[in-house]
Amino acid sequence: MRKSRQNKYTGLFYVLPFVIGLLVFQLYPFLASFFYSFTDLSIANDWSWVGLSNYIKSFTADRDFWNSLKVTGIYVFIAVPCKLVFALFIAMVLNMKIRGIRFFQTLYYIPSILGGSVAVSVIWRFMFSHDGLVNTLTSYLGLPALDWLGSKALALPTVSLLAVWQFGSSMVLFLVGLKQIPVSLYEAASIDGASKVHQFFKITLPMLTPTVLFNVIMQTIGAFQEFTSAFIITGGGPMNSTYMYGMMLYNNSFKYYKMGYASAQSWILFIIIMAVTGLLFLSSKKWVYYEDGGN
Repeated sequence: MRKSRQNKYTGLFYVLPFVIGLLVFQLYPFLASFFYSFTDLSIANDWSWVGLSNYIKSFTADRDFWNSLKVTGIYVFIAVPCKLVFALFIAMVLNMKIRGIRFFQTLYYIPSILGGSVAVSVIWRFMFSHDGLVNTLTSYLGLPALDWLGSKALALPTVSLLAVWQFGSSMVLFLVGLKQIPVSLYEAASIDGASKVHQFFKITLPMLTPTVLFNVIMQTIGAFQEFTSAFIITGGGPMNSTYMYGMMLYNNSFKYYKMGYASAQSWILFIIIMAVTGLLFLSSKKWVYYEDGGN
């Protein structure tokens, strides 16, 4: 009994740093931001209670709010589907029985290890600058140089392309899902004369839908919170065409010192993410299939 109690206290001792970190650095800021969203908290002045004023102002009197919400929505719509399609394509290639395939599996995952860092965003900015590597390569093909980061039409797709390039985590999940599909299903389909395309849409894709759901949810949540790439590559320009929601929160908090206002807008983003996640889960009943035949 005494040894069992000692083991319990030892286990609690080892998890104590995680519990403290969870309470101090996650739960407390989470609850504090909700409280401060109803105040006019600022670094320079004492705060006072303002009720729903911050939320009302965001929806009725803040053009940056609606613009950043639109830009972020477009970014999510571009980056998430393209990233998942590309990740699935690469996963299917890497699932083939090719000599030295493990080397390529590691190679393709490297962008995700580097992903989200300031250094990668800086490199991306130089690559797509007017005199950068991309325009240099296209000039050899006789194509005109494009203003990738200075054009309102091209800037956001260029930033989104960085997210697509960081496809490694989704690719690994798809690769694991592909390896779980019974080979007997493909053998039976081949005997029945099904083409590779038919096998993909009738076997591969339905069997991968649980993985697709997980990837869509995780990548959507991450895309809504994107900040680093737009901040480093374009600074929100040109003409606020890449001014994402995360940048607006950063500016309101650390540039204009409107902490209470930024807290309200962060909770609006939280509600949006929860709503989108909930809709994805509800819709999954119609298109996600499991091996037991259920939805």
